Amino acid sequence: MLANIPKVILISQLPLPYPKIGSWTTLYKNYLDDDHQINYIVCETPEKQFEGVEYAFVENTLRAKIIRKWKKNRYIGYLNALESLLQSDQKYIIQIVDNYGIVKPLAEMLTIKGLRQNCYLQFCYHGFPPFHENFSGRWFFETIDEMVLLTHDSYKVHKNYYTILPTRFSVLYNGIDTSRFYSLSNEDKLKKKEEFGAEGKTVFVWCSQDRPKKGLHLLLDAWKRAYQKRQDIELWVVGTEKQYTMAGVRFFGRIPNDELPKYLQTSDCYLFPTLWHEGFGLSLIEALHCGNYCIASALGGVPEVLQYGKFGKLIESPHFVSEWEQAILDFAENPSQSFDFDRALYTTDSWNKGMNTIITAAQKSLSK
Repeated sequence: MLANIPKVILISQLPLPYPKIGSWTTLYKNYLDDDHQINYIVCETPEKQFEGVEYAFVENTLRAKIIRKWKKNRYIGYLNALESLLQSDQKYIIQIVDNYGIVKPLAEMLTIKGLRQNCYLQFCYHGFPPFHENFSGRWFFETIDEMVLLTHDSYKVHKNYYTILPTRFSVLYNGIDTSRFYSLSNEDKLKKKEEFGAEGKTVFVWCSQDRPKKGLHLLLDAWKRAYQKRQDIELWVVGTEKQYTMAGVRFFGRIPNDELPKYLQTSDCYLFPTLWHEGFGLSLIEALHCGNYCIASALGGVPEVLQYGKFGKLIESPHFVSEWEQAILDFAENPSQSFDFDRALYTTDSWNKGMNTIITAAQKSLSK
């Protein structure tokens, strides 16, 4: 007789806890440090381990690399580690994060072992647009049992794109640690501006890696034009080592993640000129919780994150430099404009509770 409550296995392409900066790895760290329902983690050996979770480690030795090449299966180490956990009298929810490649060999292995009916494949996707082509990707949605997306708009895009979509869907918004990202009082904010030498300035901030799709080049073009019209504004660029000489712009380079909140707490407006379909935009909600008004591209999951303009301004034509110039000037004209942001949204606590709800629902489906 099968055990009553299905166990939860997380398959991670990265060792957990992950020592570097990462969006979904940070979410899982916060979750696994709290009231979670993960029983096992399949991953490479991390520097340290979460307490209260069992691990099945994936070898990454020279021998393992040779075997992967010989077997022509890059996921064989994950499958072997997973198989060591599985018992025929137990049911399992298997969570996969953004790893499309492992789905087919995983399902084949479970079928061969006679365990597929005991397993619920839950795929968590942190992008926005459909990954597979319409007809050639039908097998994927026939294989998984549930897809967890970051926004309802992403679900709508999937629903409208695929002719047949035979799986369950759920949505789980990203969340951030509000003990680190929070707004300051007006008095404390003015003190911070004085420390930065930005008193009397309306401070805009951009924070990301300088890749073309992040739109910094376009933003700097817009800034140059806006700054010619008023000099009581300042742009802070955080996260890139590239240095430019531009009036009204300060480049802070890459900074430790622990120092990021003070830049967002001191600034007035967060600029998010992404030029691709972001799944969510984690830095947006960090900026919102730090009290920033946001000006962002109306692409991907961004409009839903900003509740279609309730929490900031959406740029409907983000590839037009003039749109950004005007938005910067408009905010500089009225930097004290308020926005009705719900502080309970997009938090670690809400993400943790949402994940537990999704897992509980999957357990009910698998227990039928």
